[in-house]
Amino acid sequence: MLKLITEYLQSFFSQLFGSKKKIKLGFYGAPNAGKSTLANRICKDWVGEELSTVSKIPHETRNINIKESVTVKHKGKELTFNVVDTPGIATKIDYEDFLKFMNKSEAKVRAKEATKGVIESIKWLDNMDGVVVVLDSTLNPYSQVNITVIGNLAARKIPVLLAANKIDMKKGSVKKVEAAFPQYKVVGISAEKGTNMEEFYSSLFKIFK
Repeated sequence: MLKLITEYLQSFFSQLFGSKKKIKLGFYGAPNAGKSTLANRICKDWVGEELSTVSKIPHETRNINIKESVTVKHKGKELTFNVVDTPGIATKIDYEDFLKFMNKSEAKVRAKEATKGVIESIKWLDNMDGVVVVLDSTLNPYSQVNITVIGNLAARKIPVLLAANKIDMKKGSVKKVEAAFPQYKVVGISAEKGTNMEEFYSSLFKIFK
């Protein structure tokens, strides 16, 4: 009897104070695939403010950015996430890649920071409860970065949703992404324009149901 009363009180206070598990949801992928744009879209939709700075310069995100307690609601249900925007993964970073955007000195600093950011992104994989891999649907999905990231997630048995971004562009192709990674759920979106976000949220709920 005492055990039943204890369990009831634990359940009651848990509901009273709303102690919900916050799901660490990481956003991974290659530079400029749209990770930060998607993370910003989600944070803007549900907490009214953006998370990361976005630009056309590769490796704009060079540090881990986190927005805590982002509660997403869908069809009467809700999930609370800690949204984790990570630096873009790259197999090679050369300061010369940045020279068209900045001077040589700034480019070298950017390359060094970007390299450090890649290392941090990989370290943070073990902290994730789930990951959204953002792919540029206008590019070949069989890139070394995509295969490496998704392979690492599979090895860790971390729940994965693939977001085929930039479907609003002429070369955007969800089917190519689906063909490359048939074992995963793929949602075609435009993070910039907010296209198909309803299906994206629906897919999140199916993964974390």
